[in-house]
Amino acid sequence: MVTSTPESIKSVKDLYAALGKEVSSAKQNKTYKYEVPIEGEQNGVVTVGGKSAVMLASNNYLGLANHPRIKEAAKSGLERWGFGMASVRFLCGTQPIHTQLEQKIAEFFGCEDAILHSSCFAANEAFFTALLSHGLGQQDYKDVIYSDQLNHASIIDGVRLCRIVAKSTDSRPYPHNQIATLKQWLEEDDGKGYRIKVIATDGVFSMEGDLAPLKELVDLASKHNALLFVDESHATGAVGETGRGTPEALGVQGKVDVISGTLGKALGGAAGGFITGKQELIEFLRQKSRPYTFSNTVPPPIVCAALEAFKMLEEDNSLVLKLNENTQYFRKEIKRLGFTILEGVHPIVPVMLGEAAIAMDMSRDLLEHGVYVKGLWYPVVPQGEARLRAQISAAHSINDLDLCLTAFEKVGKKLGVIS
Repeated sequence: MVTSTPESIKSVKDLYAALGKEVSSAKQNKTYKYEVPIEGEQNGVVTVGGKSAVMLASNNYLGLANHPRIKEAAKSGLERWGFGMASVRFLCGTQPIHTQLEQKIAEFFGCEDAILHSSCFAANEAFFTALLSHGLGQQDYKDVIYSDQLNHASIIDGVRLCRIVAKSTDSRPYPHNQIATLKQWLEEDDGKGYRIKVIATDGVFSMEGDLAPLKELVDLASKHNALLFVDESHATGAVGETGRGTPEALGVQGKVDVISGTLGKALGGAAGGFITGKQELIEFLRQKSRPYTFSNTVPPPIVCAALEAFKMLEEDNSLVLKLNENTQYFRKEIKRLGFTILEGVHPIVPVMLGEAAIAMDMSRDLLEHGVYVKGLWYPVVPQGEARLRAQISAAHSINDLDLCLTAFEKVGKKLGVIS
């Protein structure tokens, strides 16, 4: 992966030369991320290079990316509502299905209202910049955001953008899941006269697969008059008895002020994001959210497919149960082989390897054995904590997972990762 901007650039020609040199260095040091095309549909088993491979790199947690019901819903949406709106929402880009989906999202999470965005990345940027860059009738004010240091890049960028637009916003990134530190900071800041205080966290952290301590965060937010913002992108559909995410799993459903999430992972894997919360907040975002105001409407086929995905989750939780069973099985067996993983219950299973070169070599060799899994290294994860991020799906059979485990054992022994 290219990690720095080239120096000594005096012309456009120099720029391209320096960029090429940087990429060559990344390839030589095995820190360059290659894209491996999938020759067909996303599923539990895919085709790569003309050969089948078990997919362990996808966010397709419930196996809905190409589920027959999802495909049929998207097809019906295309035929009934068209391919796209060629417009933003407030001009001529709203159909009844868009408001239906927003109502369904709010109902699913036990909130009052919801707003759709083109992605959760856009939704997260929209929330911080809209809320904290607006005076709300005040000329002199200070806001503060307490953000977990391992939050998703979209939250980090949203906070950065907010601080550029609104120089009156302070940022206090707290150590990962360290409630004691956050508690201390909130107590110290209680008398500083902040207008708005926001505690921002992922519900499930995408590189670790661990859950935020939401019960403690709910209590702190309530005690210190702060908004609690939770990104549920990797939790919706994958966590909780009925797939309603970390609030359901940790017993605080209905107590989180603002939830953002995606339609592009467990709920079909296409595109689209959302924010759900109090009606006043959502209506404010419709007026002040620039990514909402100036981005095209989510396409009708995706909206119809997302509605069907929520319907499937509400009908029964069989896919959620299957996902949990597969996850428990893989976590137990990969540890039995001698691999070190980050403990947890989520279908994200980080297999810790340490060095980027080992992660890249192991990813390459596993693909040769019919397993598609990708390595992650600095700066995506901390230096020296390179890993393979295995992601389990309800679309996997036990035979699929056994094939993966056999391949992990062979490649792990070959590369000296396990004995």
